[in-house]
Amino acid sequence: MALHFTAQEFESRENKVIKSMKEKNLDALLLFRQESMYWLTGYDTIGYVFFQCLVLTSAGDKILLTRAPDLRQAQNTSNIKDIRIWVDKENNNPANELKSILIELNLENKNIGVEYEAYGLTGRNAMMLNESLNNFGKLHDESFLVTKHRLVKSDQEIKYIKTA
Repeated sequence: MALHFTAQEFESRENKVIKSMKEKNLDALLLFRQESMYWLTGYDTIGYVFFQCLVLTSAGDKILLTRAPDLRQAQNTSNIKDIRIWVDKENNNPANELKSILIELNLENKNIGVEYEAYGLTGRNAMMLNESLNNFGKLHDESFLVTKHRLVKSDQEIKYIKTA
């Protein structure tokens, strides 16, 4: 499945989000909202009810952590190059795998925005996330950072909607 927008459109969106992150002194943003992932990368999945997270750093790194059943969808509908899989089995904590990614990105003791207002980040998942990242970095509720950008439609979006 092809992306609905050009690489330049997605780059413009990413740049806007990163600019907002820098204005808020955020080193990374943990995206749990499916609509944020779709708007930012084209990633479209019905797996949004499960734990999955797109990590975006202020340096422009993008890493998706998702389940194996969503791998092909992520590869075929998005511009995300780095896709990591967590194994969905009893007693497995994907938040710990997310923490490993954050360590790899040198985000310890940094400011990290989190989209807490998300279907996939259930109460239990949010508790696992907070426990895993306890004393790791400073977490900030940034549930609407991407949403505010999504409200303003680009010329490409308006053209696409009119065509549809």
